[in-house]
Amino acid sequence: MAESARANRGWWDRNADEYQIEHGTFLGDDRFVWGPEGLDEVEAELLGPPEDLKGKAVLEIGAGAAQCARWLAVQGARPVALDVSHRQLQHALRIGAAFPLVCADAAVLPFADGSFDLACSAYGALPFVAEPVLVLKEVRRVLRPGGRFVFSVTHPIRWAFPDEPGPEGLSVASSYFDRTPYVEQDDEGRAVYVEHHRTIGDRVRDVVAGGFRLVDLVEPEWPVWNTAEWGGWSPLRGGLIPGTAIFVCERD
Repeated sequence: MAESARANRGWWDRNADEYQIEHGTFLGDDRFVWGPEGLDEVEAELLGPPEDLKGKAVLEIGAGAAQCARWLAVQGARPVALDVSHRQLQHALRIGAAFPLVCADAAVLPFADGSFDLACSAYGALPFVAEPVLVLKEVRRVLRPGGRFVFSVTHPIRWAFPDEPGPEGLSVASSYFDRTPYVEQDDEGRAVYVEHHRTIGDRVRDVVAGGFRLVDLVEPEWPVWNTAEWGGWSPLRGGLIPGTAIFVCERD
């Protein structure tokens, strides 16, 4: 856990500027996009109808530049945007944030029990932690009874394919069941970027072990209008295999 957190905090601090330049237009300043397919919370309503968000305390985990939190604020919610990267949150300040920004680790949330009505995470935190159950338990702790947590991650099936947007990314290259994390290292052998693989079954078991009930598992299809490539995500691959998995969970 500690090595992954240190590596990814440093990576996002170093690469936040490039990330926002490359993807900022697609994400927008105040859109809530669940993944590279472009599924928007306006149409998905995975957190509930927009009118029901008014007055709700919502925690965004792995917020980046807080685009999702900004959209929530427009709906009348009371968001808090949390990210492990100080530089990402500086971009949130640059765009504008009339809500709290918190720099902290998702596995050690600095909030009292039952502080929030809802929590969300669009490709934030969960793919980068070695022990996702710890994060889920923390999210459950800060949610009120009946609270909903919705998070999106790279679809686990993608780990069996090369991370390429073209035809070379359509052939299975490794075992889906190999949980070895993807690690980038510096010249001294220290991890500088870590991403952890969990199968669909692993993710479901993590949700349950974290104290949640799985309400829905959404696998967005690639829409016709989206012609953009984002790393290994592309119209070619998106039309054949899922690229994102969204877990809709509730705290009993």
